[in-house]
Amino acid sequence: MKLSAKALAFFLALGLILAPSLADAKAGKGFSGGSRGQRSFSAPPPTQSAPAAKPLERSANPEPARPAQQAAPQAQPGQAPMASPMSPGRSFFSGLAGGLIGAGIAGMLFGNGFGGGMGMGGMLGGLLQVALLGGLAYLLFSFFKRRSQTASARPAMAGGPQMPFEMAESAPVGGGGLGQGTVAPPHGISLALQAQDFDVFEQTLQAVQSAWSRRDLDGLGKVTTEEMHGYFTEILAKLAEDGLENHIDSVKLDKGDLSEAWSEGATDFATVSLRFSALDYTFDKASGKIVEGSDRERIDATEYWTFRRENSGQRENPGDWKLSAIQQV
Repeated sequence: MKLSAKALAFFLALGLILAPSLADAKAGKGFSGGSRGQRSFSAPPPTQSAPAAKPLERSANPEPARPAQQAAPQAQPGQAPMASPMSPGRSFFSGLAGGLIGAGIAGMLFGNGFGGGMGMGGMLGGLLQVALLGGLAYLLFSFFKRRSQTASARPAMAGGPQMPFEMAESAPVGGGGLGQGTVAPPHGISLALQAQDFDVFEQTLQAVQSAWSRRDLDGLGKVTTEEMHGYFTEILAKLAEDGLENHIDSVKLDKGDLSEAWSEGATDFATVSLRFSALDYTFDKASGKIVEGSDRERIDATEYWTFRRENSGQRENPGDWKLSAIQQV
């Protein structure tokens, strides 16, 4: 029996809903949080291995205050409100029309009317003159109105220096491992990384996933900042409360690119995109059954990891790098 198009679409949608989420296939269950120094609320430059990163959902860094909109000046008590200025076309037309109407009224009061007491011919001539003057006034009014609208529609020239646009210098890598490079950051001082720094990044990826799977909070504290350690502790506690355990095994880094690296005072930062694969599965502790993922089929994941290192003057020890932020793509 053949399925109709509507039935086929329904079963495909149902399969997508029931399928395990690949976004949760990593330590932290796919959250975006942490701190990137002065760049915590600016997106890292995209790389060849990853598109733009999602913004941080949680961060210990305070979000920069947005400039408040300037309120319109209010009139002081007892002060009459200021009249709005009139456009040149409107003021000219109003004055001219008022003059014509005033002249007509004055003529009527003196018994001459618009014709000035010149008989029927004079009256027709006067009406013709009024019509001509009215047409002239209308043309002048239309001209000034168009001129005023054109001037108001012209965009104002933005003042002040403009920030130059700079493209990130990503470092592509083949066959696993991380690339090397230097990025000129918009804030802070440009930082050059060495091959040993990228080795530490790859080792930290393995250490974080391993400690996460073992629920080893002490192990996580050795390779993450206090902020990230707090986030991981909170998520693991929630899983334990729900009677679940998440394991990430056989982690393999497929590709890593440098997004940006910079120094802020005595602190170094480096953001890299990591594309890796692993066995990711969550099982119910009571029944021992896998409720999400698979312990046989590998999944692919891509994230931006930011590393932080204190005492940047002592760069002979690359092991000081610690994970300070994770961002999803």
